[in-house]
Amino acid sequence: MNVYFDNAATSPLRPEVIQSMHEVMQGCFGNPSSTHGFGRTAKTHIESARKSIAAHFNALPQEIVFTSGGTESNNMLLRAAVEDLGVQTIISSKIEHHAVLHTLDHLAKKGIEILYVPIHANGQICYTTLQEMLASCTTRVLVSLMHVNNEIGTVLDLPRVSKMCQEHEALFHTDAVQGVGHFEIDLSALPIDFLSAAAHKFHGPKGIGFSFVRRNTGIKPFILGGGQERGLRAGTESVHNIVGMAKALELSYAHLAEESQQISVLKAYAQSAFQKHFEGVRFNGCCDQSTQSTYTLLNVNLPIQKDKSALLDFHLDLNGIACSKGSACQSGASTGSHVLNEILTEDQLKYPSLRFSFSIFNTQQEVDYLISTMKKFITA
Repeated sequence: MNVYFDNAATSPLRPEVIQSMHEVMQGCFGNPSSTHGFGRTAKTHIESARKSIAAHFNALPQEIVFTSGGTESNNMLLRAAVEDLGVQTIISSKIEHHAVLHTLDHLAKKGIEILYVPIHANGQICYTTLQEMLASCTTRVLVSLMHVNNEIGTVLDLPRVSKMCQEHEALFHTDAVQGVGHFEIDLSALPIDFLSAAAHKFHGPKGIGFSFVRRNTGIKPFILGGGQERGLRAGTESVHNIVGMAKALELSYAHLAEESQQISVLKAYAQSAFQKHFEGVRFNGCCDQSTQSTYTLLNVNLPIQKDKSALLDFHLDLNGIACSKGSACQSGASTGSHVLNEILTEDQLKYPSLRFSFSIFNTQQEVDYLISTMKKFITA
């Protein structure tokens, strides 16, 4: 049996998304910047997708800027805030995705003050300290905090943080790569200035995403060249990927209520199975608490022998089970998860932690196979 429990790394495309992309690739090859009929047809596809995506967030179409994905969006928005908007202080956390953390390191070398809000053991930021940090800043501030943590699933209180930022006249950026398509986000109600998203996290294609840039923020072109994306991001648009992303987002929100319930039930089943079959198991952060964590993943800490822990993920792979030690972008690193290093004790870090992330394509039978496979290996 082949089992894919690594949907937080990337997710399989929905059949309808593949079909929509196939139709565009087969019948719409014009350059969207060309003025002839072929080009106008391609441009129409792009602008229809832009309107569709914007509508899901109660945003304006011109506030959606297509990018290659979350990493580009995060880089674009953080650097633009500094270079174009006069931001001198950025408040973030040490459990952000490396697309944010490495960009912050780069900006720190240019003299930007980087402050990190403390993280509780359950993976939640200290909201009280964030409020105090905002109150004490005397320069222009950007707060950059991810909506849903990609390793432990902690969900940020977007209304609370965005209101704090508004009260202190700070800009607010959220890396919403793990949240878009899985949670409703009303950008007309929330004073969020910038947001990053990537299609492949919600059953869309890789290599495409978008930045939400609130109207009249004043950021300047990030990639120079042609006048695409209102001059902010030059380069010929990937029409089939943009259409695929719009279709994936449309389906995600059309079926959000039923599919989130389906995945929640599966996650609860997996959580119960781990507790039943592995004595001393614990769940990292607050991923076992439905009100504070995403319904799509479990990060499991297993108290097993050291000689077994080193080969556990290898054994699962041999048996056709895909999961992750942490972010897929960092799975080859030898330093371990920076997120878990931040929230776990030294004793807890001695034991292996694995992330299992679920989608509508997973079943309880697959969870049973996972548990059975792990039990055989651990008890052998």
